[in-house]
Amino acid sequence: MNKKNPKAGQEQKGELASLLLTFKTTFFSLGIFSFIINMLMIVPAVYMLQIYDRVLMSANQTTLLMLTLVVLLMYVILAALEGVRSRVMVRAGNKMDAQINHRTFDTAFEKALRGASGRAGQTFSDMTNVRQFLTGNGLFAFFDAPWAPIYLFIIYMLHPMLGVFSTVAALILIFLAFVTEWASRAPLGESNKAYNSANTFANMNFRNAEVIQAMGMLDNVRRHWKPKHDAHISWQAIASERAGTIQAFTKFIRLSAQSLILGLGAYYVIHHEITAGMMIAGSILMGRALAPVELLIGTWKHFVGARGAYQRLEEHFALFPEREKSMKLPPPKGHITCAGLVSVAPGTSTQILKGLSFEVHPGDTVGIVGPSASGKSTLARLLVGAWFPAHGAIRLDAGEIHAWDKEQLGPHIGYLPQDIELLEGSVAQNIARFGKIDSDAVVDAAQIAGVHEMILQFPDGYETYIGEGGTVLSGGQRQRIGLARAIYGHPVLLVLDEPNSNLDDAGEEALVQALARMKKEKRTIFVITHKTSVLTMVDKLMMLSAGQIQAFGPRDDVLRWIQEQRQKEIQAK
Repeated sequence: MNKKNPKAGQEQKGELASLLLTFKTTFFSLGIFSFIINMLMIVPAVYMLQIYDRVLMSANQTTLLMLTLVVLLMYVILAALEGVRSRVMVRAGNKMDAQINHRTFDTAFEKALRGASGRAGQTFSDMTNVRQFLTGNGLFAFFDAPWAPIYLFIIYMLHPMLGVFSTVAALILIFLAFVTEWASRAPLGESNKAYNSANTFANMNFRNAEVIQAMGMLDNVRRHWKPKHDAHISWQAIASERAGTIQAFTKFIRLSAQSLILGLGAYYVIHHEITAGMMIAGSILMGRALAPVELLIGTWKHFVGARGAYQRLEEHFALFPEREKSMKLPPPKGHITCAGLVSVAPGTSTQILKGLSFEVHPGDTVGIVGPSASGKSTLARLLVGAWFPAHGAIRLDAGEIHAWDKEQLGPHIGYLPQDIELLEGSVAQNIARFGKIDSDAVVDAAQIAGVHEMILQFPDGYETYIGEGGTVLSGGQRQRIGLARAIYGHPVLLVLDEPNSNLDDAGEEALVQALARMKKEKRTIFVITHKTSVLTMVDKLMMLSAGQIQAFGPRDDVLRWIQEQRQKEIQAK
């Protein structure tokens, strides 16, 4: 018997849509509040009607006092209800954020993982945009607008022609709202695209601020950034000009309508068809009927922005679905098997690795060598599960590397990338991978990596803060602390990408000793390097070129093969 997937409906509707549906009771209660609030908005009109048609005619001060007290009480209730409505929506927005923020963070992370780090921050901005719209006055305009027909109905009861006039004015404003949407949608969309492009370009290049400064590249970089920024400003100006023109015309219509309805009402007062109180009440009611429509026009830009953010979030949530918890497996032993491994550069179809197949047994130490752009770093990313293969599979023991639960597998993997970036926090937090700090394990990893003495020289030792506003570390220091982070917990699989690229002689000696220690513990180690000091520690050697394995086997055999190939090349010349 087929079982229905409980998430199928959610995936069809979209995660945000499904989340919003869980707040339908909240939205229903907001609708009730809005109904009561809009009913209380009739009070000013009724008060004016009673003042003009009863109090002034009877000159009864007691009636005036009682009416005023009742009206003030209604205003207190109205203010309280509006305050409660706002608090309900703000709390609902916070609750919604609490339920979806993990998906927002994970989606941004997945985008960064796939090479879109410059656009990852857009996910957080989109979520903030949606939440702010849902908790702002723009949403209340959508709740208040449906009650406008009630005000129009009451105006019709005062006099049919006053109702017709108010209806025509409301229809004109609604038409202008659609014109605003039509006129501003395209330029606002282009403006947002240009803004994101300019910000991404700036953020990506500012990471290399020292290079830009040293080589006098600032003017050139600014020259490439400026057209993107100018496009954003230009499209935004077009959208703002169009919206501003329509909004000005809308204001003209509203002010004219409020004045003309008084003139029309005065005409019927002169002909004794309505009273002066009805004339004033009709003007107040029409103003109230048109207010939500005008508010909609005023907040339309924010609505369009929130709608675009909502659509992008739904697309990204669908593109990067929530990872399902994998079945827990026994701790890995470090047996690596690659079969037909093909990898492409993120966002392209260009193959970097072309059908790699090999097997590494637990306890093997494998060196990976090859010319630049041969796919060495790509293989390192695939081995630790940072990238996904386009074809083929990487198996750790019996299971594919991506079939493992990351929280379970993470402590068993040590990874030192070629470009070392430590996270913002203390040295101890970085070595402990931002988990619960085990002081003994942190010191043990630092000692194996040969950085314990170096860390003690820092201003606050292991509690020294690194990152923005913290201690600035050299490339070699970052690399050695990164090695300690990789070794932390004595992982089964250790992948080191150019671990000695920034090291001095003392650092390289510490690296060799660390490799000897991990090798003695029978860990499976992959080392990408060109230096012979590290190659002396490996058992097997893999030669990569143009994304393919040219040679793989015992170290001495592969080194001999490489030497023979070089001699053949020399003889051929």
